[in-house]
Amino acid sequence: MAVPNLPVLDAHHHLWLEGGHGGSAAYTVDELHADIATGPNVVGTVFVECHSQYRPDGPPELRPLGETEFVVQQAQRAAQRGGPPIVAIVGHADLTLGNAVQVVLAAHEELGAGLFRGVRHTTAWDPTPMNNSAPRGGLMAEEPFRDGVRTLGRMGLSYDCFCFHPQLPQAAGLAAACPDTTVVLNHFGVPIAGGPYRGRAEETRAVWKAGMTELAARPNVVVKLGAIIRPLSGARWDRRPEPPTAQEVADAWGDEIRFVIDTFGPSRCLFESNFPVDKPCVPYATLWEAFSIASASYTDAERLELFHNTAARAYRVAPVTSTGSPASPAA
Repeated sequence: MAVPNLPVLDAHHHLWLEGGHGGSAAYTVDELHADIATGPNVVGTVFVECHSQYRPDGPPELRPLGETEFVVQQAQRAAQRGGPPIVAIVGHADLTLGNAVQVVLAAHEELGAGLFRGVRHTTAWDPTPMNNSAPRGGLMAEEPFRDGVRTLGRMGLSYDCFCFHPQLPQAAGLAAACPDTTVVLNHFGVPIAGGPYRGRAEETRAVWKAGMTELAARPNVVVKLGAIIRPLSGARWDRRPEPPTAQEVADAWGDEIRFVIDTFGPSRCLFESNFPVDKPCVPYATLWEAFSIASASYTDAERLELFHNTAARAYRVAPVTSTGSPASPAA
């Protein structure tokens, strides 16, 4: 079941050169377009920071500007190729700078060729620990960090929030403290299936559902549905001799997908590929077909929100009508 007559805005992907992301092979717009060519009608993509091509020297707070410069070059390459354009860039800035982060954000905007839309400063932390990307727990409750998030809102920029499922109440508190900033929760809120949570799927699901329900009460929050590397069953698709089918993926994640859509509403949910991170587990076309299967019970208008327009609003890109034509200019 392909995505039926719907334009798709892939709301979350990464790019890097050889040796990026822990020594991985290069994943540039050329590889991205090759993956997209196998799948649905992708009409645009959103790059999300991955510590790619930082400046090697200079003030530490300005080194992430190198990533924005790199992605602008990739966007130009996409235009030359004639494939789906990169329509938004989510970069990195140290939000613990508080109000002073405005200088960094202004520099991103100056370099961003009109594409810079927001920041991801990851706060994922667990006491176990497991792949913590934050220096400590509780970062989202610290006032300098919140001032940084508020600064994003004042500048018309969004905040991409990457945290683990036990931290969802903290994310709700952050959203409540920064009501004028759009908070884009990454990856379902990362309900963890591995490490110390292995074999505890029902407990994890209960904690995650409670956290997501609390977060849904914050109207400035939207949720990315993706990063499905490992379902709560603990299945490791990347270790199978053959990748899962779209139906298998939909069966594994369908209940969680529909729970989030029903809790937040389609106008606050958006699909993402998380490529190439998810690529070892599921092919691009299979992933989007799985999203189509899992969302089949929703109306065409609701699915247009899920596949394109929620992401368009979050990242200030022109939404589209049911015919696939622009509904209005980008804000």
